[in-house]
Amino acid sequence: MLFLQRQKSNNKLLLNEVLVNNESNYQDDYGVHSAWIEIFNRSYGSADLAGCYLKFSSQPGDTASYFIPKGDVLTLIKPRQHALFWADGEPRRGTFHTNFKLDATNANWIGLYDSGKKLLDQVIVPAGTLKANQSYARVSDAADQWEVKGGSEDKYVTPSTNNKTIDSNAKMEKFEEHDSVGIGMAISAMSVVFCGLILLYISFKIIGKISVNLSKRNAMKAKGITDKQEAKEKQLGQAPGEVFAAISMAMHEFQSDVHDVEDTILTITRVKRSYSPWSSKIYTLRETPHKSKSPIINKTMKEYKYKINGNVYKVAIGDIEDNIAHVEVNGTPYKVEMEKHRR
Repeated sequence: MLFLQRQKSNNKLLLNEVLVNNESNYQDDYGVHSAWIEIFNRSYGSADLAGCYLKFSSQPGDTASYFIPKGDVLTLIKPRQHALFWADGEPRRGTFHTNFKLDATNANWIGLYDSGKKLLDQVIVPAGTLKANQSYARVSDAADQWEVKGGSEDKYVTPSTNNKTIDSNAKMEKFEEHDSVGIGMAISAMSVVFCGLILLYISFKIIGKISVNLSKRNAMKAKGITDKQEAKEKQLGQAPGEVFAAISMAMHEFQSDVHDVEDTILTITRVKRSYSPWSSKIYTLRETPHKSKSPIINKTMKEYKYKINGNVYKVAIGDIEDNIAHVEVNGTPYKVEMEKHRR
């Protein structure tokens, strides 16, 4: 049998389950079977019951009020958790023992108020509805509908725990029913991977275009060119294969002019001394180390002119430091690293 409470509460603290006649059900810390009231924190943050009021009435004009004491850390209910109060009329037994008892013969009205005596939630347990060890509870935690629990195996009393225990995964069972082999899952996984790769390709493509455009813009700014068509004709910000070909030809001609065909000959000459060097101080004193500098070939800048596919390239070769040549092609500087030959 389901009951629908008319008043819907938007507060995070709710009355969740009530057991009126406790003969052999849950017992308190003293081993006594007493009536109890369960409060549920339906929020995802902690809520403190300290300073709140639990009120009870079974007769018109006869209302008992229990002030929940402050200073007890156990009154702080964690997110989506429960607190259980024993309605045994023994408040000296602890914070969670009220000063009133529930009436097993009449209807029981129970209200929860905050410290400002604002009504947070209330419930009326109908008279004659509950048998011994049966509770009046929400169908599930914080649900609007109430029902009697304890009358069957699938509807059992749940003090200080969820009113409805979920022991299965409906989504997994449905997935297993429609895709027992796992083909759908495999296709889904592969689709996710391929979609990710496509997104990466598009991202790199866009980033590449942005980088090229920035390079062209910087080259135009350096040359003082504002016309995009002129920049396109001069191929600013680009280094096509024709440029590399022009540089290669110029470097070849430059090196052919500088170097002749040489043969490496090692000549070993014995040092002759007219004195005995064993006592010479030059062999016992430590010489100051000298920092060697890379050889710099500082020659007059040579220019070469080539015409490739109708495009004219003026290549100027400047200083060569160690194995790095400073080259300009149509005014655009490049650094060319030459591999050192080992003989």
